[in-house]
Amino acid sequence: MIWYESGGEGSRGVLLLHGLGATAAVWRSVRRALQERGTRHWLAADLGGHGGSDWQSSYSVGELAAQLAQLLQQQQISELFIVGHSLGAYVALALASGWFGIGVRGVLGIGPKISWPATDVQAARELAARPVRWYPTEDEAWTRYRRVSGLTADIAANEEWLARGAVKAESGWRLAQDPRTFAVAGAPFASLAAGATAAVMLARGEHDPMVSLQELRAHAPQAREIPGVGHNAHVEDPAAVVALLEQLAASV
Repeated sequence: MIWYESGGEGSRGVLLLHGLGATAAVWRSVRRALQERGTRHWLAADLGGHGGSDWQSSYSVGELAAQLAQLLQQQQISELFIVGHSLGAYVALALASGWFGIGVRGVLGIGPKISWPATDVQAARELAARPVRWYPTEDEAWTRYRRVSGLTADIAANEEWLARGAVKAESGWRLAQDPRTFAVAGAPFASLAAGATAAVMLARGEHDPMVSLQELRAHAPQAREIPGVGHNAHVEDPAAVVALLEQLAASV
């Protein structure tokens, strides 16, 4: 089961996809901005193995996209745009390939990590192989969640951005994320970007250490930079992200 929320009006839709380790709660401010404009139906989903969505036996960009395709087929959306952050950008490009029977008009990818040195891939594989870690207190679990998701208190002071990130069970507290989701690290971004049949706009926060503007422009020459923000640009400056979405929609 894929956990999701939806709102807004009309058949013109926006699918919002979070990054590795986060949940759809990161889109709270973007959703509010879309709601205020009243021009689009929005849908925000927890990727498989994250938040309120079920854990799976294995994870890949394609498998995550296939789960979302099943959800999208149940929606009444005639014109779909996808905004994906980090891992969400990879999944968005996979959905835009046409492989999953979903028509996508445009993809806005924010802060996807493109360069994957062997050491980074190995580190991700080691994280994926670790057993679930339990925390004796709620505070410890949320501190860990903030670190994994990058939602530090200076950019996400309000707990509304943290929803479904940690859960309580008999053994204590743990992150909602399945550790095995780290296995998606190192997917071939170039192939996904080249295979997209929709308009693609890429963007990064000015201070994002994960990806450079030069790397983005190798795949989308008109890639944008959002001033004054870091990796979680959609949390730090949601208005800028909505403005980029509107520019993308106008271009197609």
